[in-house]
Amino acid sequence: MERALLWFRCAAVHDPVRPVLKGPSVIGWEAKFRRIDLVIERFLNGEELLSRMKGWFTVDVRRVIEIVRQHGKLKVLDDYDLVVETESELEMTSLAEKLAEARKSVLSAHTFSDESVPPLPLFYE
Repeated sequence: MERALLWFRCAAVHDPVRPVLKGPSVIGWEAKFRRIDLVIERFLNGEELLSRMKGWFTVDVRRVIEIVRQHGKLKVLDDYDLVVETESELEMTSLAEKLAEARKSVLSAHTFSDESVPPLPLFYE
């Protein structure tokens, strides 16, 4: 299994950025006739996290999600990092090529197979 961190270009300042999950989503209720203290905390999955970045990057995040689905899946690793998982290095290379074709705004994917190994940059520009 191969994993990669996705880097994008920020739409506002054009810096390389990547989405991370800083905390869980907190969902609650408002009632008309009583107070409801119940809240649900839930971490987002990979596709939910990336889809909420719509407009923050110079790339269409829905298109990125479609391309990733063809070769692997988006996951939130350790409740923080958004990563792409593929079955093989060949799939990861194919995914990188398709993302590069779709838009130059995805700056790079840093692949890693083992947490002790630092990520290797794959630049698309």
